[in-house]
Amino acid sequence: MDALLLSRWQFAITTIYHFLFVPVTLGLSIFVALLETCYVRTKRPAWKATSRKLVRFFGTLFLVNFSMGVVTGIVQEFHFGMNWSEYARFMGDIFGAPLALEALTAFFLESTFLGIWIFGWGRLSEKAHCACIWIVAFASNLSAFWILVANSFMQHPVGFAVRNGRAEMTDFAALVTNPYVIGEYAHTLFSAIATAGFLVVAVSAWKVLHDAASRRAFTQTCKAGALFLLFGLFAAMGSGHLHAQYLAQVNPMKVSSFEALWETADPAPFAIVADINEQSHENNVEVTIPGAFSFMLYNKPSGAVPGINAIQSEYEAAYGPGDYRPDVKGLFWSFRFMIGIGGLLVLLGLITAYLGWKDRLMDFPLLLKALPWLLPLPFLANTVGWYIAEAGRQPWIVFGLQKTSEAVSPNLTSADVYLTMIGFTVLYLVLAVAAVYTAMRYIRKTEVPYEEGRNA
Repeated sequence: MDALLLSRWQFAITTIYHFLFVPVTLGLSIFVALLETCYVRTKRPAWKATSRKLVRFFGTLFLVNFSMGVVTGIVQEFHFGMNWSEYARFMGDIFGAPLALEALTAFFLESTFLGIWIFGWGRLSEKAHCACIWIVAFASNLSAFWILVANSFMQHPVGFAVRNGRAEMTDFAALVTNPYVIGEYAHTLFSAIATAGFLVVAVSAWKVLHDAASRRAFTQTCKAGALFLLFGLFAAMGSGHLHAQYLAQVNPMKVSSFEALWETADPAPFAIVADINEQSHENNVEVTIPGAFSFMLYNKPSGAVPGINAIQSEYEAAYGPGDYRPDVKGLFWSFRFMIGIGGLLVLLGLITAYLGWKDRLMDFPLLLKALPWLLPLPFLANTVGWYIAEAGRQPWIVFGLQKTSEAVSPNLTSADVYLTMIGFTVLYLVLAVAAVYTAMRYIRKTEVPYEEGRNA
C-alpha cells in the first residue's frame, strides 16, 4: 500500500478511537448536569443524599471518558502537518481559525471548570458547583461546534477565495453560519445524547441486577437514562432526515450513493437490499419500495432524484476527467446498518422506560443481562455515521477544491506511516483497555445505597 492509502487508514483508525469517546463526553456531561440540578433542587432528603452519590458516580465515568477523549484527540491535529501537509498548506488559513477558537473558547473553558467541579465539592455552594458542570457541558458541546465548522467547510465550502494556490477566508460569518453546520451539529449532538443515555441504561441495568444495595438508586437512573436515550434517538432521526434533504441540494452524489441509485428516477424508490455492481454501475438485483426515496427527500411520493451516473457526468464536465463516485456499496450498507441500530435502540429504550416506570425491571432479568452486552451498539452506529459523512465526499478532501490524493504530504513514505500507525494503534488499544477496565472496576466496586435522611 502506498503512503496515501496508509495515511487514510491511519487517520481513520485514529478518528474511530477518538470518536468512541467524544459522543459520551458530549451527552454524559449534559446528563450529569441534569442529575446535579435534581440534587440541588430536590426537597426530599433521602433522594438528595442518593442523587449526590449518583452525580459523583456518573461524574467519575465522565472523567475517565473525558481523559481518553483528550489523549486520542491531540494526535489527530499532528496528522494534518505530518501526513497531510498539502492539505494544511492549502486549507490552513480557513481550517486553523475554528481549531484555534475551539481551544481558546471551548477546551480551556471546559478543562478549567471541570477542575473546579472536581475539587469544588464541599468548597462551593451547591448552586455554584452545579453551574460549573453546566459550563463544562456547554463548553464540551461548543468544542464540537467549532470542529464541525471546520469539517462542514470541507463538505460544503463557503466564505472563501482561492489566491496563490491557497484557500483564504473572506467571510468568517459565512463560515460559522454555513447551513451544513446546522444539520451536522444537530445530528452529532442528538446522537451523543442517545449514546450517553444508553450508557446510563446499560450501567444502571447491571447495577440493578447485581448490586442489591444500589438497586433502588439505579432503578431511577435506568428510567431517566431510557428517557434521555429516547429523546436523543428521536431528535437524531429528525435532524438526520432534515439534513438528508439539505444534502440532496448541495451534495446529491452522497445522497444518491446512500441508496445506490445509479439512474435518475421520478419518483425514486428506496432500496431495502441490493446486489450492487460498482464495476458496471448498476444493481444486479434490488428490493425496493416505490416512491419512498422521493418521499424522504421531498415529503411527497414524487420528485426527481438524480442518479449517480448522471452526477458523474456533471462532475466530469465541471471538474475534469476522473471518477467522482464514492464507495457506493460501503455507503449503502453503512446507512442501513446505522438505521437498523437506531430502530433497535428505540425498541430497547421504550421497553426499558415502560418496565422502569412500572417498577418491573427485576421481573425481566434477561433484559437486564442483555443491556450491558448491547452497549457497543450506539458506538457502532456513531462509527458508521462518521464513515458515511466522510466517505461520502470522496474523492474530495475539500469538496470541489482539493482531492484527497492531492492533500497527502509529498515526502511521506509508506514505512513512515506503517511505523507510526502500528505504534498509535497499539498504544490506543492499551489505553482503551485500561480505561474500560478502570470504569468497569469502579462500577462493580461502588455502591450507591438509598440513604434515608442523610445528606452526604
